[in-house]
Amino acid sequence: MSTFTQSFGDAFRPHRRVSSSTLWLLGGAQLAIAMGLWLRAGTGVLPGPTEVIRALGDLWVDEGLGRELVASALTSLEAVALASAIALPLAWATVLPALRPLAALLAKGRFLGLMGLTFLFTLLTGGGHALKLALLTFGMGVFLVTGMAEAVASIPKEKLEHARTLGMSEWRVVFEVVVLGTAHQALELIRQNAAIGWTMVTLVEGLYRGEGGVGALLLNQNKHFHLAEVFAIQLCILLVGLAQDAALVAVRRGLCPYAELARERR
Repeated sequence: MSTFTQSFGDAFRPHRRVSSSTLWLLGGAQLAIAMGLWLRAGTGVLPGPTEVIRALGDLWVDEGLGRELVASALTSLEAVALASAIALPLAWATVLPALRPLAALLAKGRFLGLMGLTFLFTLLTGGGHALKLALLTFGMGVFLVTGMAEAVASIPKEKLEHARTLGMSEWRVVFEVVVLGTAHQALELIRQNAAIGWTMVTLVEGLYRGEGGVGALLLNQNKHFHLAEVFAIQLCILLVGLAQDAALVAVRRGLCPYAELARERR
């Protein structure tokens, strides 16, 4: 049996390692199937790839799609930075029993819909860019607090005891084991919540369209039932999101290479 045949067969068995070339081949085949289904669907109600590409060119030239994407990306990154600056210290601070109820209360906010909070945040911020930023920060922050607080609570007792046996003070244990020890989890949660931010950016940019953004452009095209343009904008959001995701993965691997050593799949 050839190496390729064995690697291809292992792809359909649990917990097997396969070569990167096999994964690329499988991914290419699945992408080809998806494109075939899209081409077939494009003959009916949905716009086909040719229509989407033509709409993409029109939007880029006539509607300034590139400029709107940059504006949305900057807003999203600003919200990610602000949510991380608020949520991560609060989650790490749950080592203090006095702050655990506050973190738990904020974590419950993930069940609240953003549309129901727009009036409250408008009163607090006065609208405009601050409103968009506040809604995005809240939407990502509550999930970031939830995930990071659970990561802190899940630290094995043996790690804490080992640090204490080395003569560290409790605050040194917090820094070494809790903060530095969960840094790779924090970066992974930031990556996930940055993706969540792109699902919310179209909503918040629709509330305040004075600064433009890809969300406002998407809502305008959707209002007039321009399906090809809607698909083109969604495609651009997907590509930008994938690029952002890859960049955050590279940052995590660069800052926390040790996190990859314990993984069975790398």
